[in-house]
Amino acid sequence: MSRTFKLTIAYDGSEFIGWQRQASGVSIQGLLEDALSELDGRAVTVIGAGRTDAGVHARGQVAAAALERDIDAAAVVRAVNIRLPASVRILDATPAGKDFHARFDARLKSYRYRIWNAGVLSPFERSYAWHVPMALDVPAMADAAAALCGTHDFAAFQGTGSDTQTTVRTVTRSSVERDAGSPLIVYDAAGAGFLRHMVRNIVGTLVEIGRGRRPVASMGDVLASRDRAAAGPTAPAQGLFLMAVAYDEQKL
Repeated sequence: MSRTFKLTIAYDGSEFIGWQRQASGVSIQGLLEDALSELDGRAVTVIGAGRTDAGVHARGQVAAAALERDIDAAAVVRAVNIRLPASVRILDATPAGKDFHARFDARLKSYRYRIWNAGVLSPFERSYAWHVPMALDVPAMADAAAALCGTHDFAAFQGTGSDTQTTVRTVTRSSVERDAGSPLIVYDAAGAGFLRHMVRNIVGTLVEIGRGRRPVASMGDVLASRDRAAAGPTAPAQGLFLMAVAYDEQKL
């Protein structure tokens, strides 16, 4: 009888084509499926909570996989990690209900976007932050970000190529803060679900507000427009991290 495991995964997305397995290129999903298939002696499908794009990182991605082999959770972590590159790690494996679905059962997803706001970019940040050397008005960015909390139609922040049925989403956290004593500015967002490129498009708009190119009140106008052309540019992938995915306990 197969057992379903909830896997919590961290990865540096710099060298990968993203989460989803594709016809060419190395993906996180593909690496996990190959490692688990070798462990289980059969083809194993891994379902993730969300699809991160090429260059995007994760500290707390969640996935589900069913194994036929009689193996405990701790052994899954050890056995899979030795089959993965050092840039991808299973942090935890927990037995879950047979009907557990990593994507559809997710209650809350949290993202963080990192901006390095200084004239010189630290070489240790080049793969993990967007370098914006110009001065930014962080309080203005914070005020604009707060306007996104609640349930809205986020069509203006949706990337192209999406097949979603609705662009209405509920955001429970949208905040901007400067790390004390550091050039680092972070944008934190949390909600039940996000559109393709939504966080990166929001950050691109916030940076334009921070540079004085848009007033704070324009964020509401962008939302109301439902027009992608009304929002700012898409922020680079390397600054984005999927931080955590939360579930109701009964789903596990």
